Amino acid sequence: MSNQSDPLVIGGINLNSRLWVGTGKYKDFDETRRAIEASGADVVTVAVRRVNITDPNEENLLDFLDPKIYKILPNTAGCFTAKDAIRTAQLARAAGVSDMVKLEVIGDQESLYPDNEATLEAAEVLVKEGFIVLPYMTDDPIMAKKFEAVGCAAVMPLAAPIGSGLGVCNPYSVQLVQQAVSIPVVVDAGVGTASDVAVAMELGVEAVLLNTAIAGAQDPIRMARAMNHAVQAGREAFLAGRMPKKTYATASSPLQGMIAASN
Repeated sequence: MSNQSDPLVIGGINLNSRLWVGTGKYKDFDETRRAIEASGADVVTVAVRRVNITDPNEENLLDFLDPKIYKILPNTAGCFTAKDAIRTAQLARAAGVSDMVKLEVIGDQESLYPDNEATLEAAEVLVKEGFIVLPYMTDDPIMAKKFEAVGCAAVMPLAAPIGSGLGVCNPYSVQLVQQAVSIPVVVDAGVGTASDVAVAMELGVEAVLLNTAIAGAQDPIRMARAMNHAVQAGREAFLAGRMPKKTYATASSPLQGMIAASN
């Protein structure tokens, strides 16, 4: 799909693909690179605390990703306090990675659900420091409004718990988030296969971010290609406008001519 006819702009940055991908759980950096290429994504998120992107003297994921092709989106995965998330974002920017950050503050070790209040606290600080902040959050339209009010460039509601592969568990909540804010909505976490991505895009969100659904597939490269097709198909279906749902049948072929011919 042409970016010119259906542009995606977040924080003043023009992006080409509505599929965003992560970099964790692959067997090595080369498989990571090949999967990202197959996905067609141009936004690639990297966990600052888990993957080396700041020390040029050690093996570095960024050696496998051309910054002229990809927009590197550092994330604060693994942070459980606002203070830690702020420090992690600052570290990534100081290393010259990006001013854009996926802000993630986890509130529970078992479910890995986000701590919305701590995330909001960190977002306020980072926005004031000039970051382009994309907060990971629950599918809560009230919180989405609060993130927009403090200056976040987009919101990233979960589809399901991180890495669960359950798909979009509550499409109605995601739609409420979409309707509540004027900034872009990027569904993040929990999709498991291409049909989940299509469902998310058909809700009208601007993009989908995923990782485990590709990295955890038996054939990550093929799944990456499938996700590329799914995000485009879902977006096209949303823009096309689906037929209304009905509780009764409607003939797909006109009956009027048939009736006239029988008389």
